[in-house]
Amino acid sequence: MTNIDPPAHIRHVIQTLTENGHTAYLVGGCVRDAIMSRPVNDWDIASSATPAETSHLFKKTALTGEKYGTVTVIMPECNVEVTTFRTESGYRDNRHPENVKFATNIEEDLSRRDFTMNALAAKETGEITDPFGGLQDIKNRLIRCVGNPEQRFSEDALRMFRAYRFSAQLGFEIEKETLTAIHSNKTKAKQISAERIRVELEKTLLTQKPETTLEIIKSGLLAKYITTGKYPTNLKNLASLPQEPALRWCALCAILLENRLIETPGEFLRKIRLDAKTIKNCTAALTITITPENRAEMKKHLAKHGVPAVRCAAAIFDMQQRSKTLELTEEIVNSGECYSLSTLAITGSDLITNGHAPGPELGATLAKLLDHVIEHPENNKRETLLAISLTH
Repeated sequence: MTNIDPPAHIRHVIQTLTENGHTAYLVGGCVRDAIMSRPVNDWDIASSATPAETSHLFKKTALTGEKYGTVTVIMPECNVEVTTFRTESGYRDNRHPENVKFATNIEEDLSRRDFTMNALAAKETGEITDPFGGLQDIKNRLIRCVGNPEQRFSEDALRMFRAYRFSAQLGFEIEKETLTAIHSNKTKAKQISAERIRVELEKTLLTQKPETTLEIIKSGLLAKYITTGKYPTNLKNLASLPQEPALRWCALCAILLENRLIETPGEFLRKIRLDAKTIKNCTAALTITITPENRAEMKKHLAKHGVPAVRCAAAIFDMQQRSKTLELTEEIVNSGECYSLSTLAITGSDLITNGHAPGPELGATLAKLLDHVIEHPENNKRETLLAISLTH
């Protein structure tokens, strides 16, 4: 359970701090993931050193979180964040602390964290500091708040979404008192920015348990974005799709529409601050209601709606019908076959040079040539198409 093995550059930062009279620990998610033998993406360090003391010890640093005591040590391998032990109080808008004070020991620092599994600290030697039973909760696969869950969620309402996201990512259950506190504090979710909610919701959708999104809906945390209605039973089907944001957002919209939990996908996605490109593709995809039965029909879809929208629509068809429409889409796109004017072996300029007059009829001729090539891909050759154009 205590096999913590940080990279050499992380060890160097810790050793530099400790050799100069400070204490330093690996903290939070990196400790949890290392204990669980999961990949560690970010190694965070907490130290008794003040930001000024940390900055003095390393050649290149940046003060990236002055209020929170965070210094980024800039190294060739990557940037490493070192944060001074701290306590927090006086949270405004159920999200941001008004008062941040530097603490004297790691236990004080860990006491402000969200869940017991994240309130762990490890020395470079692998020795674990675990004042709140995080190791046991990891063993029992439980998500439990540090201390009073009502207080934790009043401090930072986003923690309620994080509880569900961690549940989906790790396959853990949310402990009973923590879950009860989520339901009793659900109205605080309305004060969280849509951008923050979108990030947590997307991370949940991209896990192997995207159906956890249903639990978020049932909890009432998304009441600002989703109306009351019949709860969907098929969110588990999202797991069959590739872990791509656009595909899973679009498929989620299809399910929410089917159950009348949203009025339009565009309105929902805009309210939750999804990017304009994804909104456009999802909206277009949900207008595609006919499943293409062969390559020619799929190419016509691609020509009319574009690759991103058709991929989203194909993902929905696969989820609903257990088809292989997305596989067919990918195969055609990667085949090099012509399915759009941009891949047609002839242009409007070629036609004009060959005697066609500029104007609307030129576009109509190109469209007919594209239709011909979609049905007969072997004819996508310049000379062949010039000859065919003379018959139109």
